[in-house]
Amino acid sequence: MGVAETFDRSARSYDVSRRMLVPCFDGFYGSALDVLPGDRTRTLHVLDLGAGTGLLSMLVAAEYPRARFTLVDVAPGMLKIAHERFAAQAERFAFRVGDLASVELPSDVDCAISALAIHHLPAFEKAALSRRVFDALRPGGVFVNAEQVAGETEQEDAANHRTWREEARALGATEEDLSLADERMSEDQPSTVPEQLAWLSEAGFEEVACRFRHGMFAVLAGRKPLPQS
Repeated sequence: MGVAETFDRSARSYDVSRRMLVPCFDGFYGSALDVLPGDRTRTLHVLDLGAGTGLLSMLVAAEYPRARFTLVDVAPGMLKIAHERFAAQAERFAFRVGDLASVELPSDVDCAISALAIHHLPAFEKAALSRRVFDALRPGGVFVNAEQVAGETEQEDAANHRTWREEARALGATEEDLSLADERMSEDQPSTVPEQLAWLSEAGFEEVACRFRHGMFAVLAGRKPLPQS
């Protein structure tokens, strides 16, 4: 079963389980929002890569009422939920079904965002996506990737997964919830934080940093430089 089919199967229950399955939910998503421009009144074009049901776009839209969004995801069922979520503000949101490895990106993006999506790509496609996002951004634009990451050793990776399961259970996740999460994670190809920061730097981003880390969750970010005067 491919990524699109796996996520379409759980589209309706996906948001309900987020706070349980991302135990660091507030810090994780809050740190992603903190990377975005400080002026909340700006008119921005936001590109959401692997948007799923539109959860991260929803959080950004609430902070930036004049922003417009392009949501990209490989799973039509997930984007259907996003379309329903934003029906009352339809003029602000566009939707595109496509694989992050190959979908054509717009060229007028102020902010590129992603949450728990890019780890489905193999390493070489993650690196290539960093370059494509850099090209899509306007000068000064930011890329923030709230991501599931691999531990730097097998031991660290295993410990992070054990901690995640313990924390998720403590927040009320059932064995069925964890089983569905395991099914989704069977498609994962996470990379380490140092690897991903290196790809951002190699693509040309500056101010490259890990802005948040909690076990297997991290927020990675970079900014496209302004032209030299």
